[in-house]
Amino acid sequence: MSESQQWVAAFRAPLVNPAEQIRLAEPRGFADETIRQVAHLAGGGSQVRVRLTNRYSERELVIGSARIALRKNGNEIAVDTDSALRFDGAATVRIAAGADVVSDPVDLAVDSGTDVVVSLYFPEETGLAAFAHLPVETGWIVAGDHTGDGVLVDAEESTSRFFLTGVDVLAESETPVLVAFGDSWFEGVGSAHGGNRRSVDVLSERLARGWAVNQGIGGSRLLTDQVAEHGLARFERDVPAVPGVRAVWVNFGINDLILAGAASSDDLIAGFTELARLAHAAGLPIFVDTIGPFGGAIYPGLSVEDGKPVRRAVNEWLRRTDVFDAVFDVAAAVENPEHPDFIRPEFDSGDGMHLNDAGHRAMAETVDLAALPAVFH
Repeated sequence: MSESQQWVAAFRAPLVNPAEQIRLAEPRGFADETIRQVAHLAGGGSQVRVRLTNRYSERELVIGSARIALRKNGNEIAVDTDSALRFDGAATVRIAAGADVVSDPVDLAVDSGTDVVVSLYFPEETGLAAFAHLPVETGWIVAGDHTGDGVLVDAEESTSRFFLTGVDVLAESETPVLVAFGDSWFEGVGSAHGGNRRSVDVLSERLARGWAVNQGIGGSRLLTDQVAEHGLARFERDVPAVPGVRAVWVNFGINDLILAGAASSDDLIAGFTELARLAHAAGLPIFVDTIGPFGGAIYPGLSVEDGKPVRRAVNEWLRRTDVFDAVFDVAAAVENPEHPDFIRPEFDSGDGMHLNDAGHRAMAETVDLAALPAVFH
């Protein structure tokens, strides 16, 4: 690596603890199986390296073989780009309970918008796997070691992501990364499956320099654990530790207001204030979204009516506060003007609380590019 290059994050996938109760997807494990997963890269470089985790397990994780290639179509790879992943020179890696690992660099030139495919073979029982339950992308699972196959035939499809937490690229020095840190409105719920039309993808397209990576977890709260560790608890790992990070864009609040043990406006304001303090202590400018509407949520058991006035109160504070470097008024952009507790019909994914592709674009377009650090211009 020359002085004119640096490793920066091009893809991130925050995972959740499978031991926690997940409403939207069942956790699972693997044994003598291959899983092939897609990583859509926000930026390019001359080499890549892959990040894997065994963060939430109490047993050692054995990866018998691992490979990376450019994606051709579906689970088919461009075989002339296929390369083995090695870990300190070894083809097999044993990841201790609770640990993470980064692969050795691979000479694979990639561009912004490239889909790479990571194939992992598990020769032994893994136990329940750390996973992302709403990645808006497909993975494929087959019995045996088929990491090097051009196509996985008769593969089981999965809408979750397992063990894979990131891909870094060797890019030009000073390439800036913006970390999108939040909930399902970043992870992309409601956007087209496999379409890469999340708000974070759209923002990456808008940036003149650098790109944005996605640390959104569907169901994530700012203040308390629910589907995942709460935002204040996972901030250090998911934001300042990201290679190349130069700023953070935040979207939290809906889950704090409508899930069991809903937060008060005072609690949520205190949490946002602490999040701003954490970012500034890490030397990062922080930009926050107002909380979007959820009045039409179709899911049972949510505190929708109680959450509406709290959302309005917190949004009024967000619009006035100076604790953030800038506030982007997502709520105003996607609310139905006639019924502001509801999403505009043309932006509603159909569940009353998530955005469709057009809504994700509108969300990304609320970001004032002039407010971002000069390195992104």
